[in-house]
Amino acid sequence: MTALDPSEMGPVVNRIKRAQGQLAGVLRMLEEGRDCEEVVTQLAAVSRALDRAGFAIVAAGLRQCIVNGDGPDSLDTKKMEKLFLSLA
Repeated sequence: MTALDPSEMGPVVNRIKRAQGQLAGVLRMLEEGRDCEEVVTQLAAVSRALDRAGFAIVAAGLRQCIVNGDGPDSLDTKKMEKLFLSLA
């Protein structure tokens, strides 16, 4: 797979930074002994944010492979499938 273009990763970096802040909040909630439902709800939000970031990274990588590579025939479809499934 082609290396990611850092100039395209701004939104992904921002999403991961927000997730990092949310995760810090989850840790504080646990340390404070907050309600289980609140903690799990926030943890689920962190997980969804990270999943979306992962999908955005894979999609950007796929787009770069098509644009910068030799077209769809040059894609390692098994590798792409494995990347997508790793986020499932």
